[in-house]
Amino acid sequence: MLALNKTKIKQVLEDRFKNDFHKSLSTIPKPHTFKDMNKAAIRIAKAIKNKEKIAVVGDYDVDGIVSSTIMSEFFANLGVEIIVKIPNRFSDGYGISEDIVSNLDASLIITVDNGIVAYEAANKCKELGIDLIISDHHTPGDTLPNAYAVINPKRDDCEFSKHINCEICGAQVAWWLCGAIKKELDIEYNMASFLDLLCIAIVADMMNLNDLNHILVRYGLKELNKLNRPAFVVLKEKYKKKFFDYESIPFLIAPLLNASGRMDDASISYKFLRANDYLSACEYLNIIEQLNMERKGEEKQSYEEAKKFVNIDENVIIAYSKHWHKGILGIVAGKLAKEYNKPSFVFNIEDDLAKGSARSVANIDILELLQQNSDILESFGGHKAAAGLSIDVNNLEKFKNNLNNTDFSKNILYCDTNSTLGELDFSEIDMELLDILSSYEPFGQGNEKPYFISKNIQIKDISILKNRHLKFSAIQKNYKFDAIYFNCDYYPKDNEIVNIHYSLQKNYFKINPTIQLNVINIYK
Repeated sequence: MLALNKTKIKQVLEDRFKNDFHKSLSTIPKPHTFKDMNKAAIRIAKAIKNKEKIAVVGDYDVDGIVSSTIMSEFFANLGVEIIVKIPNRFSDGYGISEDIVSNLDASLIITVDNGIVAYEAANKCKELGIDLIISDHHTPGDTLPNAYAVINPKRDDCEFSKHINCEICGAQVAWWLCGAIKKELDIEYNMASFLDLLCIAIVADMMNLNDLNHILVRYGLKELNKLNRPAFVVLKEKYKKKFFDYESIPFLIAPLLNASGRMDDASISYKFLRANDYLSACEYLNIIEQLNMERKGEEKQSYEEAKKFVNIDENVIIAYSKHWHKGILGIVAGKLAKEYNKPSFVFNIEDDLAKGSARSVANIDILELLQQNSDILESFGGHKAAAGLSIDVNNLEKFKNNLNNTDFSKNILYCDTNSTLGELDFSEIDMELLDILSSYEPFGQGNEKPYFISKNIQIKDISILKNRHLKFSAIQKNYKFDAIYFNCDYYPKDNEIVNIHYSLQKNYFKINPTIQLNVINIYK
């Protein structure tokens, strides 16, 4: 195991970004590098000037909700009224559809975070004389929908992807589209005002935190902590946050925003983000919290049932039921993938059709796996880490066998994401080291939080907190640090000598910050 010091830690972390194209906001690509971006911006500017009716169709996950919020706020600040339609998961299904098109009174429709395989909806727009602009980040099919413009970094003829070293989410595409409209209208608009929303979408949609994503999330967190939206003021007060950090997004903000779309209607979370005053933000948050409680109950029961499908000797986990709530399938798949380190597919069965969600693990391209089995799938879509799919129930067993017979070494997606950097002596741990680590934040997918191993550690001052949490002092030679072990499965004795696996953080509970070890494993 690599013996670490501050210099080696800096080298290891710096290597994570060696292939990045962008290291500052000023260098990120311009909107025109997207195929069809200028064409779309010109058409939208024309619609604004001619006072045409414009509609935006989003998606019911965090990325789609944020995409819709960015578009809505941008147009509102221009004094332009638009229709915002976020499909209901249960009554509308995913993305723009023929029915949605037929029911929208607009001459121009813009999709955000969906539409790249909406062939029928695009044809319906043509039939009705509606111009359709698709902005999406999901993988296209063999052909593109017959739309007025299709903006997607994964188009084969899109230059944008040649200027970055990461995937981007739907909200980022929508943000660049607003930037292109701004340029076409020749107006002043602070596009950085959306960075608070943008960082939430990037993290919630599991984009890798390297290249421009790392920059946007880093600056986005600063913008988020300015509390420019009543929604974030309410969240900070309600959950007693001193400040929002990276982990506030996957563990607090994203689950709340997702709850409405999973259990009821995503427009509730959209209205929460768009709330203009404190009281209305509080009202929407109360509704969201109630839905989130319902979601947790459904999730817990379904997860316990899904674990019965786990076979440790198989490559993947495929679980299904006729009784699981459609809104929590992705969460259950994600928990299974994390717990068992296997790509996981979770389905709800209605009649003869199984509709579900898939979640991957590091190094496995879930979308590539689905493409290899497209002949037996009814539909699928998504990106490398997460996807949705449907399949005839009679093909489930064949699908499972195909995946278990797949050579996963041919589906390598990410570089090694091992977050344990090596062995660290306590003499190296000080505020200077914490400052070095913070300079590479935010940590997350693709830029994992660094973990360390320290050996021959004396355990003292043990106290057991509620919910199996262990608090203690960790001592090596003459160096002593506070440590906490959440959900511990090993209870050392006082003065016992052990090895520990941990991350580092600054603890702000005292007047002056102190160093805390967050332990994930204790072993002999």
